[in-house]
Amino acid sequence: MNQEYDVQAQEAGIRIDRYLSDRNQEISRSYLQKLLKDESVLVNGKPVKSNYKVSASDKIQVSIPEAVEPEIEPEEIDLDIIYEDRDIVLINKPKGMVVHPAAGHYSGTLVNALMAHCRDDLSGINGVMRPGIVHRIDMDTTGVLIVCKNDSSHNSIAKQLKDHSITRKYYAIVHGSLKEEAGTIHAPIGRHPIDRKKMSVNEKNGRDAITHYRVLERFRQFTFVECQLETGRTHQIRVHMASIGHPLLGDSVYGPSKCPYRLTGQTLHAGVLGIVHPATGEYMEFHAPLPDYFEDLLRKLRAT
Repeated sequence: MNQEYDVQAQEAGIRIDRYLSDRNQEISRSYLQKLLKDESVLVNGKPVKSNYKVSASDKIQVSIPEAVEPEIEPEEIDLDIIYEDRDIVLINKPKGMVVHPAAGHYSGTLVNALMAHCRDDLSGINGVMRPGIVHRIDMDTTGVLIVCKNDSSHNSIAKQLKDHSITRKYYAIVHGSLKEEAGTIHAPIGRHPIDRKKMSVNEKNGRDAITHYRVLERFRQFTFVECQLETGRTHQIRVHMASIGHPLLGDSVYGPSKCPYRLTGQTLHAGVLGIVHPATGEYMEFHAPLPDYFEDLLRKLRAT
């Protein structure tokens, strides 16, 4: 794929990596710097370095290689299966496991494990990189996740997600003491305007997002809460709780960079998932117990 740009007078003096990054926010600045190093960016027909400052009337050509999807291999990885039938399988995902392959994670993912466990019985709607995956949870979030074995069940669950009819309850430990025993956060979520790797409450470009929360237990400096999702935006609970001044314990992205406990990522667990079964029409609710690290942390907080 080739892109071409003509530099305007008011744009002169900007570093070329920043210039290109501002015009194509789907491409990371680090990848643009790689393209510059590989001489895939030409200015007036000649390659330049990433610190080159554009001049008025510069003609820039960017050659972006076509993306090649790597072949994803099945891997024999133990799965904690909560429930399984011919249409769906419910997994209790451990902390540290990536749901589907992406840059830097092409093995050891839930998809690699599912391909070995289910073989060809996975829906294909989301393509070869995400077979069976209809929704996801973050790498460091634990808990129940539904996987679809055929396209019919995939369409059914996807519609329930779209209609917000699925029950999704998460358990979290947040900084500080919430004033109310329960509440609702209704604030749109979109890409952070500066840090494109983060999400934020974004009134201008965000999508509608609703999180209900209630206090389960209070500690001296933290609060154990249940969060129920009405919508399912990326990092929704993490962003919403941080937006009201109560970021998740262990979340260095949206909360304090230092954590008083030895944790790997945020304390967030998908504890309950309720769906209408795609084949039988029966409402079913699945539960995943709190992981050991979470229970240990609660015991420590109760002892302080």
